[in-house]
Amino acid sequence: MHDARLMHDDRSPSMVRLATASLAGTAIEFYDFFVYGTAAALVLGPLFFPTVSPLAGTLAAFGTFAVGFLSRPLGSAVFGPLGDRYGRRPVLLLSLLLTGVATVAVGFVPPYGSIGTAAPVLLLVLRFLQGLGLGGEWGGAVLLTAEHAPERRRGLWAGIPQVGPAVGFLLANGVMLTLSATLSEAQFRSWGWRVPFWAAGVLVAAGLLLRAQLPESPRFLELAERDERAAAPLAEVVRGHWRLVLLTAGGLAVGYAVFYAVTTWSLAYGTERLGVDRTVMLGCVMAAVAVKGAVTPLAAHLGDRLGRRSMCLAGCTGTVLWMFPMVALLRTGRAPLMFLGFLGALLAFVAMLAVTAAYLPELYEPRVRCTGAALGYNLGGVLGGGLTPLVATALSRGDGPPWGVAAYLTGVALLSLCCFALLPETRPPQPADGTDRPLPRPMEAGEAAVQAP
Repeated sequence: MHDARLMHDDRSPSMVRLATASLAGTAIEFYDFFVYGTAAALVLGPLFFPTVSPLAGTLAAFGTFAVGFLSRPLGSAVFGPLGDRYGRRPVLLLSLLLTGVATVAVGFVPPYGSIGTAAPVLLLVLRFLQGLGLGGEWGGAVLLTAEHAPERRRGLWAGIPQVGPAVGFLLANGVMLTLSATLSEAQFRSWGWRVPFWAAGVLVAAGLLLRAQLPESPRFLELAERDERAAAPLAEVVRGHWRLVLLTAGGLAVGYAVFYAVTTWSLAYGTERLGVDRTVMLGCVMAAVAVKGAVTPLAAHLGDRLGRRSMCLAGCTGTVLWMFPMVALLRTGRAPLMFLGFLGALLAFVAMLAVTAAYLPELYEPRVRCTGAALGYNLGGVLGGGLTPLVATALSRGDGPPWGVAAYLTGVALLSLCCFALLPETRPPQPADGTDRPLPRPMEAGEAAVQAP
């Protein structure tokens, strides 16, 4: 019964449906999260922090943006143990609902001119709740897919939900770009920026319908049947796997730093400092993100062939080599060159992103997998994503090229390179006869690898 439940043909419609539903839900959650980042870069500063200088207003808006990252590990600490104790599927529904409600509510917050300091305070609270929900999203989504997938194609199938961030970003910024191009500046600042937040309500309702039909993870069902679930998953992770959590967080920090430097800081820098039209900046970033999303499955497949750790090391190395050229290309203010700079950075980033959904779960034993993988993933977001727009904005205040930003991103990449170098490889061995037979016990690599650090 055990083998029959876990051994799937990865070409079966059920696997396609599972991966597609996970992708759709992840895209919606990241839409909610990204639309705030774009609004912070373009409009939230003057509306909610009008009593300070434009630079200080941008920094304050990015400060509320960072709060969402600070609350993501807390979301992991809340939802991760729920996933390990009660199943991956309930986590997907609860996290999506929380993030969606908070996002829609942002669209109704009056500006500073109407309610004073209560406006930025409400913004801060809602951004905190957004991060709390997203902190539970990733672990449940990738585990549900990865734990259904055959071992030899696990990287490919688990990588499908990793396209979700690109889709969510394109949805969020596509709406922003359309509104920015069709409305006057006064209309956009008055009500236009709120429309993407209101639209989140429709997307969340659709996502909940999709996720309600997903089956529970077979690996979790086996743990529950044998009564092998962790009694206190968070305490077990903190006591027994803290070094693994820190290494995975440090390894993933560069991916967050690069992505939000491109998609958030560069928007503010290009529009405010270089005088590039807002639609041009959004168009350059969106084109690069679209290419990144398209190549994510290919990079995930390479992870199955070449190894998860090898791909992460390659991505870190590419980031180290590309950050100074990226900043130089951004500084030109010319759309084709800025696109080239963004694309190079995101291709290095996707080498890590694509394999993470298989790599992190494989590093943790099944009984604490949802908690451990989610904590490592979201702590990386604090180190890389939450701080990067703030640090980059502060480092780019002078009139010259922002080389300090390039140096900062290079430093983060070197830190991540060292962390990945200390982690073990988890790619399953390839069969000598070249066949692609699923092994009888998926995800067992993590049970051994967790002892390695």
